[in-house]
Amino acid sequence: MFKILKNLKPFSTMIFFILLFIFGQAMAELALPTLMSDVVNNGMMQGDTGYILTYGGYMLLVALGSSLCSIIGAFFSAKVALGVGKNLRDMVFTRVENYSLHEFDKLGTASLITRTTNDIVQIQTVLVMMLRFMIYAPVMCIGGIVMAVSRDKGLTVILLVVIPVLLAFMGAVSLAVMPLFKSMQKKLDRLNMVLRENLTGIRVIRAFNKLNHEHNRFKDANGDLTNTAIKANQTMAVIQPVMMLLLNVTSIAITWFGGWRIAQNNMQIGDMMAFIQYAMQIMFSFVMVAVMFVMIPRAQASAERVNEVLEMEPEILDPEERRPSGGKTGFVAFENVSFYYPGAEQPALSNITFEAGPGEVTAIIGGTGSGKSTLINMIPRFYDASQGAVFVDSINVKDFSQEELRNKIGFVPQSAVLFSGSITENLSYGKMNATEEEICHAAEIAQASDFIADMPDGFDTIIAQGGTNVSGGQKQRLSIARALVRKPEIYIFDDSFSALDFKTDAKLRAALKNETGNAAVIIVAQRVSTVMDADQILVLDDGELVGMGTHKELLQSCQVYREIVSSQLSEEEMNTYE
Repeated sequence: MFKILKNLKPFSTMIFFILLFIFGQAMAELALPTLMSDVVNNGMMQGDTGYILTYGGYMLLVALGSSLCSIIGAFFSAKVALGVGKNLRDMVFTRVENYSLHEFDKLGTASLITRTTNDIVQIQTVLVMMLRFMIYAPVMCIGGIVMAVSRDKGLTVILLVVIPVLLAFMGAVSLAVMPLFKSMQKKLDRLNMVLRENLTGIRVIRAFNKLNHEHNRFKDANGDLTNTAIKANQTMAVIQPVMMLLLNVTSIAITWFGGWRIAQNNMQIGDMMAFIQYAMQIMFSFVMVAVMFVMIPRAQASAERVNEVLEMEPEILDPEERRPSGGKTGFVAFENVSFYYPGAEQPALSNITFEAGPGEVTAIIGGTGSGKSTLINMIPRFYDASQGAVFVDSINVKDFSQEELRNKIGFVPQSAVLFSGSITENLSYGKMNATEEEICHAAEIAQASDFIADMPDGFDTIIAQGGTNVSGGQKQRLSIARALVRKPEIYIFDDSFSALDFKTDAKLRAALKNETGNAAVIIVAQRVSTVMDADQILVLDDGELVGMGTHKELLQSCQVYREIVSSQLSEEEMNTYE
């Protein structure tokens, strides 16, 4: 929590005024019982109406001043807390943007969403309480004790009995509720994860008729969080009735013993009334502090989770200096590259070496889990090589800034991702200043013009969240068009033709040849028909490069490739292509 409090520094001037106004509020509230005591002793008991009106007016002014200080202090406290929350969300979002895929996998998407939203809200809530009460409560407590003693020292014995009882009770509540608040955040993570899986996987859930199963999963996660929250709130709810009981017992005791002292002429009625008010203020100040310290553990748990995000250093960092260019634009090379996923005993890739030059099409084929996607993810540095080196334009990718490296690449992922907004906004995502002509040309190359023209608003048609209002093939073609608009030096297609029919696939690849003539094109594909025209084909098997060459060469030299071809083409077709 102390690390989070460092973010208060930009608001130091505002915090100074908060403390000033809160101090003013506390002093005004401490003055009111004394003024009331004077009105009773010197006005009401003496029958002096003028004194009552004069000091009653003073009480109204002090009360008005206290209210103004309270309102201004609360306003600035909320403003500071929300400002810190805004800065924290920005810091968390910026840090997460720089994470490698490994860090994403380590923390989890659901947890990152909770940390960016709910956890920061918890921090904001406690910050408001701290800014309002960290000065107010101590001043009210100390000032109340001083003023109570000044009214009557004898009655302070009652406070010496009640305050320890109150502190013991609040301590017991704090110990009971702290673990509950800490566990609530983890259970909220679980609930978010189940909800996210249900929303993103609704088609699969319905296809397998698992609605009841998923409903029960959500019900269990929701019930677990609810039960913990109810238990925590039930424990917190005990505070108010017990507090009111102690306040009432204290008031009765003060009235009882105060009445006895008044009868003995050792105390005035106004002083007893003031003493009761000061006792209430002292006890409420202890409750404020106790409630704040009960809430702090939940904020502390949230702060630790936020700090974990902020302190986790991304594995992939930009270099301090960039090496000079080797002069080969659109050139990709792997030299003895091996890669291990964190914690894995076996490598996902082993000793991969190949080159892909501008104007060449390099295709990668292999069985499921052979390492195809892992290989291409290393070009834009989504992962870094465990051994060996990856080069772009004859420069090690680690010597580029990530922004500069990725500006050279047009990447079409295996699962097409579209963003909410118009088709034009999606296609110009990689080149914000793209002209209408460039966008239309890219859509035509990607074989997307026809279905876009059939849409009600053409290129202004709004894509729903997740692209749910377009088909899988349409998604892929829009993703390909988005990469084409960028006109990069290197095109990477990660199984980006799988949802296309054979006719559209062939037409698109034919159109791509003219469009990508000066760029390196790397295609990951499952279909032999997609890769057989490539300048070179890389055959991966269990993370190893077991074949490299043209279609005809690999049919003669690579058994794995021949098996893949034979599983998709008849013997007659194989002979024809040979």
